[in-house]
Amino acid sequence: MNLVAGEFVATHHYFDREFGIAAVKLLPGEYYVTAKNMVLTTVLGSCVSACVRDSTAGIGGMNHFMLPDDADPTSRDATASMRYGAYAMEMLLNELFKAGARRERLEAKVFGGGAVLPNMTMLNIGDRNATFVLRYLQMEQIQIAAQDLRGGLPRRINYFPETGRVAVRKLRNQNDVLLVQREEQALAQALVSQQDQNNVVLFDRGRPRHGLTKKSGIL
Repeated sequence: MNLVAGEFVATHHYFDREFGIAAVKLLPGEYYVTAKNMVLTTVLGSCVSACVRDSTAGIGGMNHFMLPDDADPTSRDATASMRYGAYAMEMLLNELFKAGARRERLEAKVFGGGAVLPNMTMLNIGDRNATFVLRYLQMEQIQIAAQDLRGGLPRRINYFPETGRVAVRKLRNQNDVLLVQREEQALAQALVSQQDQNNVVLFDRGRPRHGLTKKSGIL
């Protein structure tokens, strides 16, 4: 399987007016590594993002993966491989090392793994994602400086690699929750189709929550 790191680098660059700096938005299956003063942002439901940084080298990066288990090693589908935590973590760490980071100086902050669709009919993917990323970092002997995992709400993550700060915003607004639920359903159906799992539905569509507001935190 020939995988090219550049194929999975997030490409949605924009100027973030809230923070007043350059920003990159990560989609599922993407990562980004930088030494610049900027913000990396993504929205997580059952997916997980690891924010990993070498403070001495001033290099940090983030990924966004959808499933905990590794891809089929015989598969030639590179895009499918990046959806899985094992490969997404490997890609992120390798790019950090290439940029000058050292393993013994790395610290990680991890987010996501929520159960944002109330009626799951098969597997708790969010919980499995959360368990996977904690176990992976422990095995790789990378310090976990902060975590905000599991729960029932989607999150917007804003990561500042230069300082290591992360702003976490729980999405409680009805429209935000409904949008994430729809995306989760679409992703689940696509994954089921690609994995040729006939008659299996990972998630049922849930109803959005009403009358809720946003709440932020800094980690």
